[in-house]
Amino acid sequence: MKKEDKQSIIDSLVEQIKDNNHFYLADIADLNAADNSTLRRKCFEKEIQLIVVKNTLLRKALEQYKDKFSEFYDLLKGPTSIMFTETGNIPAKLIKEFRKEHEKPLLKGAYVEESIYIGEENLDTLASLKTKNELIGDIVALLQSPIKNVVSSLQSGGNTITGVLKTLSEKE
Repeated sequence: MKKEDKQSIIDSLVEQIKDNNHFYLADIADLNAADNSTLRRKCFEKEIQLIVVKNTLLRKALEQYKDKFSEFYDLLKGPTSIMFTETGNIPAKLIKEFRKEHEKPLLKGAYVEESIYIGEENLDTLASLKTKNELIGDIVALLQSPIKNVVSSLQSGGNTITGVLKTLSEKE
């Protein structure tokens, strides 16, 4: 590969890392062609961009960000694929789902919401992370709860008073 080609790949990786707040490093080696195709199709359905990359080129792209991704350098051994996504927990859920029937992909590391996760043991943690929209929904629900209780109490009190008055009027 020519030096210019390598530099264009590095520049492309740097741009993708900058554009995506979340990415996962995974090992998908040893998947047969059918399983690899199935994984890629599932990634496409969930809007995950899956790229197989040379470790040296990925390392050079990560080095462009100074020491921000230095924890990943030791992971860049053996086959490495990078999964770019807009939603932080979707790749982890996909990996867990896919691993029910296959041995791979294996999670090497992930960068989600300014945090770095290293190793397979973080897969459950990453899958359970809530998205920004889910967190906003939880906050809105928490804020609405006291208001709903007050409105509900007022409405039930009104029904009780109306019921008592109706019963008293019917007795006379």
